[in-house]
Amino acid sequence: MIQPNSPDPIHSWEPGYTPAFVSNGVVGLRVCPIPLLSGVTTVNGFVGMDRETGVEGFAQTPYPLAGDLRINGVSLSQSPERATLREQRYDFSCGELHTRFHFDGDGAGAEVNSVMFCSRTRPPVVVHRLQFHVDQDCQLEIAAGLDPQGVLGRWLEPPRCPPDHVRNIDCVTQWGSHGDMGSLGLAYGTDFRGTDQAVRRFSEQTGGQTFTTYAVRAEAGRRYELRQFTSLVPDAWHERPLHEAARLLTAAVSAGGDDLRADNRRAWEELWCGRPTLVGAPPQWQGIIDAAFFYLHSSANRSAPASTHLFGLSSWPDYHYYRGHVMWDVPAFAVPPLLLSSPESARSLITYRYAKLCGAFANAAARGYTGAQFPWESSPSKGEEAAPVEVPHSYTEEHVSMDVALEFANYVHATGDRGFAADFAWPVMSSVARWLDSRVEHTARGYELRGVNGIAETETTVDNNAFVNCSAVLALRETVALGRSLGQTVDEHWESIADHLVLPIDPETRVIRNHDRHDPCEDKGETPEGAAVLFPLGYPVDAETERATLEFHLRSADRYVGAPMLSPMLGVYAAWLGDRGRAYELFERGYASFVVPPFAMATEFSPARYPDKPRAVPFTANLGGMLAACYYGLCGMRLNDGDPATWCERSIMMPCVGESIHVERMWVRGRPAALTAEDGAERARITFL
Repeated sequence: MIQPNSPDPIHSWEPGYTPAFVSNGVVGLRVCPIPLLSGVTTVNGFVGMDRETGVEGFAQTPYPLAGDLRINGVSLSQSPERATLREQRYDFSCGELHTRFHFDGDGAGAEVNSVMFCSRTRPPVVVHRLQFHVDQDCQLEIAAGLDPQGVLGRWLEPPRCPPDHVRNIDCVTQWGSHGDMGSLGLAYGTDFRGTDQAVRRFSEQTGGQTFTTYAVRAEAGRRYELRQFTSLVPDAWHERPLHEAARLLTAAVSAGGDDLRADNRRAWEELWCGRPTLVGAPPQWQGIIDAAFFYLHSSANRSAPASTHLFGLSSWPDYHYYRGHVMWDVPAFAVPPLLLSSPESARSLITYRYAKLCGAFANAAARGYTGAQFPWESSPSKGEEAAPVEVPHSYTEEHVSMDVALEFANYVHATGDRGFAADFAWPVMSSVARWLDSRVEHTARGYELRGVNGIAETETTVDNNAFVNCSAVLALRETVALGRSLGQTVDEHWESIADHLVLPIDPETRVIRNHDRHDPCEDKGETPEGAAVLFPLGYPVDAETERATLEFHLRSADRYVGAPMLSPMLGVYAAWLGDRGRAYELFERGYASFVVPPFAMATEFSPARYPDKPRAVPFTANLGGMLAACYYGLCGMRLNDGDPATWCERSIMMPCVGESIHVERMWVRGRPAALTAEDGAERARITFL
């Protein structure tokens, strides 16, 4: 069994720390140092109206692990200063968060151990176990339940305790989001152990809190335990989510807490087989990669109804600006690693786009085009454009449609799933091709895409952006090839567009510039869009063009590094040029500098370069990009429809002499396979197991 490197435990909470993130890709929790007191919760597919802009976005839910502790009349909620954090630590191997704290009551104190996890095998279910003992005999009350304080929304169905004959359920209720855009069913049950003398009561508190409380005359040194199981079901899953939450809770509790925990551990153990192992790298780097792997898989789940967003299911008050929208970063950065490590999770993220195809048809039609134009900021529930009206990128950032088409193509390449190719990939990819056919302009130069933005999101548009146009070429070629392999009727015009779309390649220097008339000194002109055409996009060029392009864009790397998305790629570019020292330096500055204490989450912007930016974590594009650098960039791998033996196509140059990358078990065409890339080797090796 692979043992990942978990972050070091913390024993005190320091200013600037970012709270822990516990998630399974369906339920996401930000947990404070004393877990009973407060936290932030979101659920995949549960949406509400954004208070500032009026657009649809994710909605916070009542905190499902709220609680209180009272010793001889003194309560934790009323006297939080009496609580002292002893330790908080992750166990990355199984997705658990462990917290130990002391609460000093009146004349007695309690030592409390908290363990929580979001179940990967029962996706709506969150499990919280509290074990505690007191140092003096005392009157003790401990409570567990739901806390809606500070959350926009209202109870659609008031919390209620079911009749006594309904086992395992303390409370069922239904929450409505701000603007009544979504509803969420919640149900929880508790179990108290250590004595049969505890008195149990169900109550609602001021502020809408709903608790089950156990009162007991606690004996010094005696061990007690409270377990809470909570089920959160969005209306994306069920029209009456309250009832479904109750059903799924009953099933989970019937399975037993120990079995739920063991099943969750086994699910994570399976996932960790796909983690890149860095052999011979500096020790801290394996921990950095393990954290990226953990947070990416915490943000994706095969059961997710609405893909994932830029921070997974993480939300915090100082960075809610993407509002849970599904954007191009998911297909470009999150999906590629998942294709190899967890193809079922990748499929869930990808098929969200198929499910929202009608929204893309409407988006294209509203703009005067045919086919499917996927929105820049896709609303989770309907797949409609959800960017605030003051954001111009909703009508200039058009490469998202090609990013979507290519994620479908790459899923087919990685899995070999011909049924998926016919039923899901072809409808989406052909619809994007029809949109491109209506979007391009036929000029004396060939075909052009004018008035667009690429990865460098600026206030002005450009013509023939390299990333946009090369994405279009690849998407069209993949669509033509897939259609012919499936026996579909393929529009010959698509191939002609791919062959004659203008690419901003300097005829003298062979450099792929960012766009027509690109100047590296222009606003965000240092963004290495031309290099991104080579990786992560994978556009094939000759050796001269590759070298010239990488050298050109690396000259601007010092101005760019620290910005989101492409910074983790800079080290790959230097490695491809054979410059080990520069590669290592750029990985340090382009990813390691983004990773912040205490729990090794990657921020959106590097604090070293942008100290005034909020520490928005975990940023999926950066951590997915770093993992893609390991699986694909440094291993020289590019997916195609041929023999997987042809995927690894370049010699290996690692940032450190003698270093290698090894993946114990990834998935290739539905079969387990190992990946090994050794420094100096002619090619990386894929070996079926």
